[in-house]
Amino acid sequence: MKLSVLIPVFNEVNTVAEAVRRVRSLNLPKEIIIVDDGSTDGSRDLLKRLEREAKSAPDPLNELKIHFQPINQGKGAAIRSALSHVTGDIVIIQDADLEYDPGDYMKLLEPILSGKADVVYGTRFYGGGPHRVLFFWHYLGNQFLTLLSNVLTNLNLTDMEVGYKVFKTDVLKNIEIKSNRFGFEPEITIKVAKKKCRVYEVPISYHGRTYAEGKKITWKDGFVTLYSLIRFWLKD
Repeated sequence: MKLSVLIPVFNEVNTVAEAVRRVRSLNLPKEIIIVDDGSTDGSRDLLKRLEREAKSAPDPLNELKIHFQPINQGKGAAIRSALSHVTGDIVIIQDADLEYDPGDYMKLLEPILSGKADVVYGTRFYGGGPHRVLFFWHYLGNQFLTLLSNVLTNLNLTDMEVGYKVFKTDVLKNIEIKSNRFGFEPEITIKVAKKKCRVYEVPISYHGRTYAEGKKITWKDGFVTLYSLIRFWLKD
């Protein structure tokens, strides 16, 4: 089994090197595919340094691939770009901001490795490890959007917007991703449900950031998610 870890990056110069280090430390054969989405804070220079270091000291467990988008296009566009370079059997999406812990990988992979699941979502709201306590209104908005997603898909997810999503590679490659930005999360959920994939949830830890620490999602993204849920439910 070879794992493909997709890491979209936009202005994460303070966290991306540590995120990559944590992923690399896991004793699994994997390719780490990083797509810098037009960063302007020094992330690109840092990633170029990591790329040089990886080439000078190859690691058979950690193949590092780094790609640079010419302009900022969004998370969905970065994932779409990364997916074109995937050669592994299983794909996991890893944010570069350290809100999610790579130490949860084996829990997330188990339902697929045991043959029970095609897709696995983490959940921040049902058991799991330690969670930083933040943003009641974000939580409430997440629960509303997850409820609407469940109504449309007939799934019973607890955390549709979670960043940790894991797929069999053939499942993800057979889904056309159209969203460029955070509409990726509702789009992929609707399309996974339409394909009748076997979906599991696994409790994870969560170390959320404040806006002062670099959090990017705002209330405007909630409206994008709402629009995307309805759009992709009606289409395709």
